[in-house]
Amino acid sequence: MARTELSNGLNLRDNPEKLTENGTGSSHGLDPEVNGNVVPGETQVDKYGFTGGAQQYAGDSAEEVPTEVLRQREAKWLEMLNSWDKWMAKRHKKVKERCQKGIPPSLRGRAWLYLSGGKVKRELNQGKFQKLDEEQGDPKWVDIIERDLHRQFPFHEMFAARGGHGQQDLFRVLKAYTLYRPDEGYCQAQAPVAAVLLMHMPAEDAFWVLVQICEKYLPGYYSAGLEAIQLDGEILYALLQQVSSVAYRHLKKQKLEPTLCMTEWFMCIFSRTLPWASVLRVWDMFLCEGVKILFKVGLVLLKCTLGSQQKLKDCQGLYETMELLREINPEYMQESFLVHEIIELTISETKIEKEHNAQLRRWKESHGDLHCKSPPRMHGAKAIMTSEPHSKQHLKQRPAIIVESPLAPKTDVNEENAATRSRKTKDEDEMKTAFPSQELINPYAPSSDPSPLFEHITLKGSKESLSSVEQDTYL
Repeated sequence: MARTELSNGLNLRDNPEKLTENGTGSSHGLDPEVNGNVVPGETQVDKYGFTGGAQQYAGDSAEEVPTEVLRQREAKWLEMLNSWDKWMAKRHKKVKERCQKGIPPSLRGRAWLYLSGGKVKRELNQGKFQKLDEEQGDPKWVDIIERDLHRQFPFHEMFAARGGHGQQDLFRVLKAYTLYRPDEGYCQAQAPVAAVLLMHMPAEDAFWVLVQICEKYLPGYYSAGLEAIQLDGEILYALLQQVSSVAYRHLKKQKLEPTLCMTEWFMCIFSRTLPWASVLRVWDMFLCEGVKILFKVGLVLLKCTLGSQQKLKDCQGLYETMELLREINPEYMQESFLVHEIIELTISETKIEKEHNAQLRRWKESHGDLHCKSPPRMHGAKAIMTSEPHSKQHLKQRPAIIVESPLAPKTDVNEENAATRSRKTKDEDEMKTAFPSQELINPYAPSSDPSPLFEHITLKGSKESLSSVEQDTYL
């Protein structure tokens, strides 16, 4: 297959050497000359951290969850995270349902870390990221990564400033991955994935979740040759034939290769395609259920855009079809509509694997053996957790968060407090009778100079960034 260049500056490669063309791409989407690398004068930021740009309408399509419901969901998720192994083993269906409803924003980063298996991976590799972070990195990959940093969500407050903390952490994560997997190196599609993770978690956690995505969820996607994404493109079309024969026949008639419309979707996990509210909901489900969510989103978009003769009236040529898929109707990408369609669409892991094996046989007949030897794909959080040995210690939160569920039966706290106050008052009356009131000098009154006893706990500038402290990052 010829080398594919996506229209948003994401250049995909046939080999590791041809990752970028002097750091430039076409002008659609994230090209800095078009989107503007400097955030506009308007500094108002939406609840996702965006000041404008391609995803500025994200807030318009977002569902508003009542505060009371959100607090209840947070309590439920905290309860799950405190007993993660039990929930995944015995009540995985409930975990999946809660991911479909949407993970509470305050706990999304922590939940993604647990769902992906990144938490266990991090605990099994203590100090690994720090070691990789201290190394210089291959100059070839370092140069390409540095040129790509400003392309990632330039309208998000975290990545707007050149050389800012967001871009620095993004560089650290991507460089560390090239050292962790030198055989794979760096692919430009990894940058937006890592950026989304950094919006929700510290650099070390983002690194391990990125590792899990590349190795477990989407193995082979970011390797030279893009064989895995080509295979999944054929699987997408095979599934589309079953879901919408009209859309399938039109794409075949136009000889539109699957990779032309779905490469950016799948490799960037829709982070450059959907409004942000929808991106987050898709990621919640993807990290729980695996790659079938990406297939479902792709099928929904293709069916809604090309699934009837009426919709194809003004779409008779290849160019018109490509334009329609680049500018998908916002109604089809709106959060509530898209999530509903994803859940309603029945695509099982078994069906995907059946198609995968069929496409693999065809590939070998026409191309020979795959050059990229990727590990087997894991379909979601439960499969990943089952495949990786771990102990309860690996899943322990630091510090443990104990929260009383609002659904749990409440004790009569008022009666206990009243009894305590009654006993306290009685004791005070007895003390007053035995010892008449007199003026006492407080031996612990604060002096003008700090006590040497407390010198060792005087607040000092921390050498760690705030983001490295787990409890301060997520809540």
